[in-house]
Amino acid sequence: MSTRQLLLRFAKPYPGLILLTIVLGFSGALFNGVSTTLIVPVILKIVGQEVDLTKAPAILKKIMNPFDGVPDEYRILVMSGAIVLTIGLKNLASYTSALASSSLTRMLMSDMREAGLKLLLEIDIDYYSKMKVGDLINRLGGEIGRAATAIGNTFKLVTLAITILVFVGLLLSISWQLTLASTVLLSLVTVVNQYAIARAKQFGKQLSEMSKAYSISMLETLNGIRLVKSTGNEPREYQRIQKLIRAREQADFQAQANSEVIAPLSEVMGITALILIVFLSKTFLANQIASLSAVLLTYLLVLLRLLPLISQLNGIRSSFASTNASVEAITDFLRLDNKPFMPKGEVIYTQLKEGIHFNCISFAYPGHDKLVLRDVDLYLPRGTTLALVGGSGAGKSTVADLLPRFYDPIAGSINLDGKDLREFDIASVRKSMGIVSQDTFLFNDSIRNNIAYSQPDANEEEIINAAKRANAYEFISKLPQGFETLIGDRGVMLSGGQRQRLAIARALLQNPEILILDEATSALDTVSERLVQEALDNLSRDRTTLVIAHRLSTVQKADQIAVLDQGRVVEVGTHNELLRKGGYYSRLYSMQFSDRQENKTKQNQSLTRLSHEIRTRLNSMIGVLSLLIDDLIDNTKEQEELIQESYKSALRMITTLDIFQDILQVQIQERFLSSTEANQNQNYQYQIFNLMVSEFRDCLNIIFNSLRSLTENAIYTPEEQHHFISDAYNYAIILLDKLTLFENTIQEENHEK
Repeated sequence: MSTRQLLLRFAKPYPGLILLTIVLGFSGALFNGVSTTLIVPVILKIVGQEVDLTKAPAILKKIMNPFDGVPDEYRILVMSGAIVLTIGLKNLASYTSALASSSLTRMLMSDMREAGLKLLLEIDIDYYSKMKVGDLINRLGGEIGRAATAIGNTFKLVTLAITILVFVGLLLSISWQLTLASTVLLSLVTVVNQYAIARAKQFGKQLSEMSKAYSISMLETLNGIRLVKSTGNEPREYQRIQKLIRAREQADFQAQANSEVIAPLSEVMGITALILIVFLSKTFLANQIASLSAVLLTYLLVLLRLLPLISQLNGIRSSFASTNASVEAITDFLRLDNKPFMPKGEVIYTQLKEGIHFNCISFAYPGHDKLVLRDVDLYLPRGTTLALVGGSGAGKSTVADLLPRFYDPIAGSINLDGKDLREFDIASVRKSMGIVSQDTFLFNDSIRNNIAYSQPDANEEEIINAAKRANAYEFISKLPQGFETLIGDRGVMLSGGQRQRLAIARALLQNPEILILDEATSALDTVSERLVQEALDNLSRDRTTLVIAHRLSTVQKADQIAVLDQGRVVEVGTHNELLRKGGYYSRLYSMQFSDRQENKTKQNQSLTRLSHEIRTRLNSMIGVLSLLIDDLIDNTKEQEELIQESYKSALRMITTLDIFQDILQVQIQERFLSSTEANQNQNYQYQIFNLMVSEFRDCLNIIFNSLRSLTENAIYTPEEQHHFISDAYNYAIILLDKLTLFENTIQEENHEK
């Protein structure tokens, strides 16, 4: 597809505008020719020279005929007015033609960008695995602009060609001999400029490549800015992209320098040709030179007006050569026959009534021979959950990609209620599916708009309800602007768990019938995982759900678990059934469980150490408070020092308890997540541990407040002082007992392991 083909493809809706551009260009050329031929006779009459047109060419006589009937005293004024009028009409036509041409160019540019955008939205995902996003952005931006310039130059070329033809016609009618000589001489100008035009093509291709490299590098750097900063590579990236900027600038300068040399070179050679033509006129018109001076001057003036047009023609040719690489890039970009498009079915999907059958599917990625899936046969009944587990590269995510038809299997089929998925309209199927993956994408927009992306017409109540069900409302309400808070590019202002919960809220608002969860909690910490897992459980309730998981603790409640290994299904069953088999799943579970047990042991050791630290401070504090209660310290100053020291010790214990509580909360969350792995007492233990944390805090707060009251230099009676000290002492004893109980519980758990 050349520039002509691009024009034919995108210019069909604008025949009237194209015709207007051509007509205006032709009109401007005629007015330009008429005004030029009238100038010399008027000037000669003004200076008192007689104009003898008896031997003039017929064309000049016809142009002068309308003025023969005008009286001599008014003829100069009328002819001058005619010149001004025709020049005005010529410029009006040129101005209108330029507006029409530029409007048409902008429309075609918009149409090409819209066509490119539509293509990118409809094309298969596989296309993006082979193309760089920076290259696509560059094509949609700069390259389409340069290609549109080439199309705009086409219209300029048409107008310019018409004008040149009019002037050449005038020259031929005046003297065909001089015109033949002029053609030969001016052709030399074109031949000399051909070298510059050839270089323009080379520079244009170089500029296109540099622009592409710059766009790709800049986009990759911005997308990976966290990695750049975390590795301290800002100077290296700056230098790398700086080289591309300088290289692009150099290529742009060379292209411009080459383009700018065409006009002065054409002018110099044109004037040289004009002087040679004057000498030639003495040869061709030697016998008539006196009587045809007006004709000769008119010829030279027409030729002089023609020279800039030839210069413009060469400039446009250079521009065509310069933009040729962009035209080729856009031609290839907008082609449909060399790109993968998913065939669309005609059946509108409405509702799943029975289930989804992965019917002996096999799959290999386009352009690769290796099978990623081999004869996978699974059935997912409506309203149930199927979990896919297995090692890295087993094919779990590939199965998930086939369900919304990001790809089609190369063998077998995916059937919804017995009908091949390929028979359904893609959009209607995908609208019924909700996908929550590990790599959550959020727009650089408000939280509200991100949640409502799948349902832009959702009201306030529906959005808030979705956020609450996704365990996201609490953190959203604490943000400065609540639901109107902007979250940055890809949600960079939020934590991983918060981003996941927003994605779940978005899926909840969409209310999909079929749900795909692709390792949605694999990159989260334990606390975030619990919150996200609760939201996922809420989301998947009463839905047909396909779950891909790395952590087996998140899929134990699934109705079915399918174990994949190297693209094949090796086991299918419930959690308990697969454990009893003692096969692949059992080995995966044992490895993960042993890792978790080791982690719990380390956490328990930390809890015990911190408990002993608090116990040590408590024993010292209890001893001091016991002395104060028994009035064994007579020195008032010494009493105040002991109370102050006990107060500081309580403050340190609060800090230690904060660390203690953080570790304990992690332990509690892990117990919650793995509650199906142990006996039914796990929930009871969870309640006990949670109560212990609360009681530790309550006791220590009373101790701290009592001692702080004594250190604030307030005037208390001896009875009031004794009351505060007694409270601190009694609750210190209570806290000590609770710590002992907790340590014994930890020891019992370690013995059980």
